[in-house]
Amino acid sequence: MERNHAMTLDQSALLELSEALRAADGGDVVRMMLGAMLQALVDAEATAHIGAGPHQRTPERTTQRNGTRDKVVATTAGDLTVKIPKTRTGSFFPTLLAPRRRIDVALHAVIMEAYVHGVSTRKVDDVVEALGVTSGISKSEVSRICAQLDADVTAWATRPLDHVGFPYVFLDATYCKARINGRVVSQAVVIATGVSADGRREVLGSAVGDSETEDFWTDFLRSLRDRGLAGVQLVVSDHHRGLMNAIEAVLLGATWQRCRVHFMRNVLSKVTKGNTEMVAAAVRTIFAQPTGPLVREQVETVAAMLEPQLPAIAEMLRDAREDITAFADFPEAHWRKIWSTNPLERINREVKRRTEVVGIFPNAAALHRLSACVLIEAHDEWQVTDRRYLSEASMAQLNPPEPTALPTRPIKEANTEIKTA
Repeated sequence: MERNHAMTLDQSALLELSEALRAADGGDVVRMMLGAMLQALVDAEATAHIGAGPHQRTPERTTQRNGTRDKVVATTAGDLTVKIPKTRTGSFFPTLLAPRRRIDVALHAVIMEAYVHGVSTRKVDDVVEALGVTSGISKSEVSRICAQLDADVTAWATRPLDHVGFPYVFLDATYCKARINGRVVSQAVVIATGVSADGRREVLGSAVGDSETEDFWTDFLRSLRDRGLAGVQLVVSDHHRGLMNAIEAVLLGATWQRCRVHFMRNVLSKVTKGNTEMVAAAVRTIFAQPTGPLVREQVETVAAMLEPQLPAIAEMLRDAREDITAFADFPEAHWRKIWSTNPLERINREVKRRTEVVGIFPNAAALHRLSACVLIEAHDEWQVTDRRYLSEASMAQLNPPEPTALPTRPIKEANTEIKTA
């Protein structure tokens, strides 16, 4: 009975609503009725949470009301203001209006920003309509939401990184379209993740810009270093000349591992379709060797095998020998997880999935805002999981007290049959 009573508007409220509806036009009628229903649902949930209605005395009461606070809710009928009861002890927020995930709020904000600035596409228009805010998107509302998100992003992006060392750092980029100086250009969303000394993963930071320039990489890596990034032994990334120079200048003492997946793509792009499978199998044998010395020896073995008919590929292998085999100086238990940027693929896909909804971003700041919110969610998920990326015991092998000889096994040979183009 109490629940039904709480759900029912009192007589005076109904009369007041009825009078207001009579004076309203057609559009306002729906909005006012929806507002009254939302308020009734919020009040009903508050009564259940508190254990008593307004001015009621019950044995089930757990706290008391202490005024209300306004909450603006965007609906298909327009913006509505709902009064949420405050409590003297504890907190209350109706599940009906539960805050959305930060990613969704960021996506909402970016779409609205694009819409306000008149650069939205039909796809964005459809999303805006689905969000129920086509009745009016004000620049002030967009600014308010973006300011709140920017504060969260800034706090996360500038947090100290000196709480632990990060022996392994991974760098990768995904590309999106944004309007820069009135033109639509491709911008890189660069993501840095790290594996800490105890084997846990963290998203270290991100940046938006031109990933081909050395200045971009230098500024980005310096920002990580200035926040306390230390203990870096290996940086894993695709091949960028500017990045390699930046690593050498900023992360002194760190080794660079060229992503084997990207390298394989570069190699296969230079062979005929008939030789693709054979060359791929041959290159894979490099990474199948059991010890570091054998890994490096196999590079020359494969290069010598391919040289008679594929001299360009042999030259690529020899030139990249040190870069693609840097992983071999680290514990074998880590090899599969440090010889490529594959650990970043899931994050890249999620960033891409979210950004594709927008299509063309109104500016670089909007792109960074949304991508950073995606990364914050991934970072938070990693922090609450009990599963480590690399075991703590294996991480202890990074600096063993005495070098130990590794067992040797026969070198696995590749299929040597070469199809001529």
